[in-house]
Amino acid sequence: MKNIIFIHGMFQNSKSWDKWQEYFTARGYNCMVPDWPLHEGEPLSLRQNPPAGLGDLHLDDIIVPIETLALQMEKPILIGHSVGGLIVQLLLNRGVASAGVAISPVAPNAMLDFDWGFFKNSALIANPFKGNEPFFMDEKSFHGSFANTLSEQESNVAYQEFATHDSRNVLRDCMGTPGEMDLDLPHAPLLMVAAEQDEIIPNTLVKKNFEAYKDQLSQTAFKEFPNRSHYICGEPGWEEVAVHVADWLDRLPAST
Repeated sequence: MKNIIFIHGMFQNSKSWDKWQEYFTARGYNCMVPDWPLHEGEPLSLRQNPPAGLGDLHLDDIIVPIETLALQMEKPILIGHSVGGLIVQLLLNRGVASAGVAISPVAPNAMLDFDWGFFKNSALIANPFKGNEPFFMDEKSFHGSFANTLSEQESNVAYQEFATHDSRNVLRDCMGTPGEMDLDLPHAPLLMVAAEQDEIIPNTLVKKNFEAYKDQLSQTAFKEFPNRSHYICGEPGWEEVAVHVADWLDRLPAST
């Protein structure tokens, strides 16, 4: 039985992967869904009582326990969303996984895109004048940037069930030295998934990230889903994305 580690992104926790965990378990995988530090529990409780020290959380604080978990098994598959998608790429670059799937991933090496939504949301979250104060996600911001393809009512339901607050330092680190990697190195098979209507990680940035991989002998694939937001893993139609990922994994060589 192959192992999968699911890695959530900012403003979410492990609960965001519940349906994916159920789906991939039914397909015969052993699924692990670790929470980031200070993200354990029900999102509602985490919003009402933000954990002490949340604003001090850094990217390496998240990567270390996930990498430690991966090293305890025989090269698992990694599936990550947003910052989780960047973590997938960083850990593939370190050779600790047999394959990776990066969904709407934050791009490595401070890669940028000339997209208004990308710049607006990145600037709001990483705002240096806010210091270590957490970014408090509210329903309006969640609908406007995270779940913009949903109706306001649908988005508010998703917010209540799944949204968390988060540390600005995580995104700052993604854009700094902790988010750097060598894209010329050979790597395990990598699938990159983009969402056409993503206001946080635009589809054009995911394509740019995909095209930055240079090793011709390594397998790197790209898939874009139309009419999807950054909430691609949870919004209606998430099953189509999960099926594509599972089918791609099934097509990989048995030795992977």
